[in-house]
Amino acid sequence: MAKTPYYITTAIAYTSGKPHIGNTYEIILADAIARYKRRQGYDVFFQTGTDEHGQKIESRASAAGVTPKEFVDEVAGEIKRIWDLMDTSYDKFIRTTDPDHEEQIQKIFKKLYDQGDIYKGYYEGLYCTECEAFYTESQLVDGKCPVCGGDVHQEKEEAYFFKMKKYAPRLIEYINSHPEFIQPVSRKNEMMNNFLLPGLQDLCVSRTSFSWGIPVVFDPKHVTYVWLDALSNYITGIGYNCGGESSERFKKYWPADLHLIGKDIIRFHTIYWPIFLMALDLPLPKQVFGHPWLLPPEGKMSKSKGNVIYADDLADLFGVDAVRYFVLHEMPFENDGVISWDLMVERMNSDLANTLGNLVNRTISMINKYFGGKVEDKGVSEQVDDDLKALIEKTQSTVDGLMDELRVADSLTAIFELFKACNKYIDLTEPWKLAKDDTKQDRLQTVLFNLITGIEAGADLVGSFMPSTAEKILAQTNGGDVTDKPEILFMRMDPDEVKEKVAALEAGK
Repeated sequence: MAKTPYYITTAIAYTSGKPHIGNTYEIILADAIARYKRRQGYDVFFQTGTDEHGQKIESRASAAGVTPKEFVDEVAGEIKRIWDLMDTSYDKFIRTTDPDHEEQIQKIFKKLYDQGDIYKGYYEGLYCTECEAFYTESQLVDGKCPVCGGDVHQEKEEAYFFKMKKYAPRLIEYINSHPEFIQPVSRKNEMMNNFLLPGLQDLCVSRTSFSWGIPVVFDPKHVTYVWLDALSNYITGIGYNCGGESSERFKKYWPADLHLIGKDIIRFHTIYWPIFLMALDLPLPKQVFGHPWLLPPEGKMSKSKGNVIYADDLADLFGVDAVRYFVLHEMPFENDGVISWDLMVERMNSDLANTLGNLVNRTISMINKYFGGKVEDKGVSEQVDDDLKALIEKTQSTVDGLMDELRVADSLTAIFELFKACNKYIDLTEPWKLAKDDTKQDRLQTVLFNLITGIEAGADLVGSFMPSTAEKILAQTNGGDVTDKPEILFMRMDPDEVKEKVAALEAGK
């Protein structure tokens, strides 16, 4: 029987510089969801990539003394390196400088122009170069950009515009009749009340004040403006052909099951993107999830504050799976999460080294000590065993339910509750006492077999979140035929030593 297709995307990362851990969180989150869907038997296609055009990149390349293409090649390479370092299992890494993407953007622009959805005019407004966005006076916060807090300036230029108003009523109706489309619900309310219901402005879709972009075929002094170019990656990356025959992959996977994005770009994904799709006569994605931010205790990461944390630095200190665990576990469903070096050490020591690592180590060591490395179920059962087995079964269905709602942090908590229960089971059954009684050997073997069963069930579930850790556990436990010597999964860390290493790291930047 054919597997059900499941198409998941992240936002494509902007190639203005190296991504910090807050940017990297999104790819790890998407990867956990994609791996879990594969585990459930879905035919998953997972796409990520880079957004490579725009004024900001043109000016940064100029400052660096390189061409924009050289600049984006280097940054895209760095982004891909970090995504690979974090063990993410994407199927496609798209770049908006890919020739097939650029060709489709030109076709899409022309189609929308030919059918009367795009017209030429002039744009005059307050512009933020950093965010590549125009704002009205009322949208500014203390005279600054409402998104990045940077300066805005008056700008006027010839531009093409997309008729957003034409499709707004249809989009409002769609959102109202598809409550699952925008998640969490708080984001839906924000889009409706702040943007759609007050009335949409037509959208600027081309620029003439810079040249680093995809030229408009019939008017080459114009380049396609960021959102029409960047958002379309979700269809061009799987073989959409505007005005021609799209690929089998496109037919199989579109509409996307999930666009996973940061809450700051939800407007573009739940208003602009659906309207572009309506204009192209394509079905809308099934769900857009605007995840919260991962922030240091003092607020947003910025180089000027000196509080930027990079994924590769974290991985060097703690290991990849510890970083994956931390960012997935610490992020609530709707509110921003907090990241700090101290918190990482705390989680490393309590959850990873103690709850999980110690459990696996103790169990394998006891099986080697008491039974030469192999145990089986001898059926000498008590109520405490039934309780553990019931929790193993319940955890599977609990995590399935939570993952269906994208509650990834809660899923990890549920899995670690199972590991904690295994530790408690050791305290309750006291294998070391059973080992001293020759008449209790079958009982002891049953206890240790139950422990292996619980550990393996937890490892199987945790594999989507911490893939290499799960592999290491299952290779050592092997259904009760354990390895001679348990491998230490996570080392406890001294907070003072970590502080010293972090200080050295900061000094070297």
